[in-house]
Amino acid sequence: MPKKDDDAKKPASETVPDQRWKLQVFYLCFYGFMTQVRPGESFITPYLLGPDKNFTQTEVTNVITPVLTYSYMAMLVPIFLLTDYLRYKPVLVLQSLSHISIWLLLVLGTSVLAMQLMEFFYGVTMAARIAYSSYIFSLVTPSRYQRMASYSRSAVLLGVFTSSVLGQLCITLGGVSFLTLNYVSLGFVSFGLILTLFLERPQRSLFFNRPEGAGDGAAPTELDKMAREDGGGGMRGWREAALCRMLREVGALAGQPQLRLWSLWWVFNSAGYYLMLYYVQILWNEIYPATENRRVYNGGVDAASTLLGAGASFAAGYVKIRWTLWSELVIGVVTAFQAGLLLLMNTTSNIWLCYAAYVLFRGSYQFLVPVAIFQIATSLSKELCALVFGVNTFFATVLKTIITIIVADKRGLGLSVHPQFYVYFGYFTLLAVVYLLSAVGVGIRYSRRKQAAELALAKELCQLPAEVPAQEKSLEADAVQA
Repeated sequence: MPKKDDDAKKPASETVPDQRWKLQVFYLCFYGFMTQVRPGESFITPYLLGPDKNFTQTEVTNVITPVLTYSYMAMLVPIFLLTDYLRYKPVLVLQSLSHISIWLLLVLGTSVLAMQLMEFFYGVTMAARIAYSSYIFSLVTPSRYQRMASYSRSAVLLGVFTSSVLGQLCITLGGVSFLTLNYVSLGFVSFGLILTLFLERPQRSLFFNRPEGAGDGAAPTELDKMAREDGGGGMRGWREAALCRMLREVGALAGQPQLRLWSLWWVFNSAGYYLMLYYVQILWNEIYPATENRRVYNGGVDAASTLLGAGASFAAGYVKIRWTLWSELVIGVVTAFQAGLLLLMNTTSNIWLCYAAYVLFRGSYQFLVPVAIFQIATSLSKELCALVFGVNTFFATVLKTIITIIVADKRGLGLSVHPQFYVYFGYFTLLAVVYLLSAVGVGIRYSRRKQAAELALAKELCQLPAEVPAQEKSLEADAVQA
């Protein structure tokens, strides 16, 4: 009978056997898979540098590619807010239209300006990823969030893997040209737009489109609690006030050591990670300027790194250690390993060794991502968690933009790809030193606390024999007086 009582407490959406949400989740995962199938994506840089477009390496490195970072930073906050306000689907349509624009410009564009515009649209698609990752939460109840999020993430990874393998097979075995592969990609992204049009637009979202009441019996959220606290002023403007208060609360949460540590890791390490990702294909072309398309293995390398990254993320969920004690050391060791891989990638003349270092670099980063997500999200509400990750991503993008302006942009130092990778090596080395020194500090503080606790315990044990006879004498005196 207790089971019936528990069921009675659940929201109606969880007890009624409704198959509709399952179909919606399946369609969303299928959509996520299909929109990642862009077999020409792994070969964009050799396509731009090759005879099809014939841009110089300086143009690609210092003029075209930096626009991606600037576009991403400019679009991140507006799209983050519009995603929730417009309830996901319009932003997903914008993302699909931007994908089509990318491949139309790749196929038809011939000027540097056209390729800069292509990178601008690429930044839009990256900023719009938040729409897909958060759409799933509008379809299911909170008890199913974790499982459904894993399904949608798996669909994306499977799509990236399939796209990379398909592109590599077309190039190596089919002898397909880069231009033809881009036409194939244009067909896939056009099909993705059709799929987007059939997505159902949710009636609710995380911040701006919440239901007025808790009719489903769900526990009140952070915004609901703040709305009630602001109830004296009515509903007008409470969402804006609540969001401002949540931002202030996020600032106050920075005092939590683990949340602060992993947020800083998210900001600094992800900035370096994506900078490496943006320029690594140029490095490969520098190390091994293949004269035949079939000898370019970018797709296979992307497939291998995606597979290793998925495995590393899965394995991270089974690592059981005291993260409050060992976080700094683990981050420091992984960051030092990544610095070594960057140095190897930049100094080797063997393209296969460079490929292997790249795969390991991405795998090591993906290993720490789920740990960071868990450490940040474990003590936060859903809304606060979304804001924390949004703020972290914004600061990482700002840092990435600053580094790009200084290092890569022609208006800054305008470094070629090898000097850039030396800068990234120095950047990760500095981060590793800071993390390892912090780990030493944590170890010293832990050792001192442990010694203090042992001394206090020993002192208590030493005082026990002296206190017991005194108590016995008191009892004897009481007996004599009686």
